[in-house]
Amino acid sequence: MSIKKITSFTHHKTAEGSRLSATYSEITEDGNLVKSNERFNVIVVGDEQQAHIDALTEFLQGKIPE
Repeated sequence: MSIKKITSFTHHKTAEGSRLSATYSEITEDGNLVKSNERFNVIVVGDEQQAHIDALTEFLQGKIPE
């Protein structure tokens, strides 16, 4: 059995809608690296998921240094 960990993600507004791009690494239970920085994309279609993205965006907007 292996463990998959998200290592980074970004959000983009595209013609299709909200797109999330992410990378992940896969590690065995013994700590051996199976995959590193594998990338995938998804289009957000659910209102609940979009609300979470909007909340993160609002949070980050409030953290922009003056």
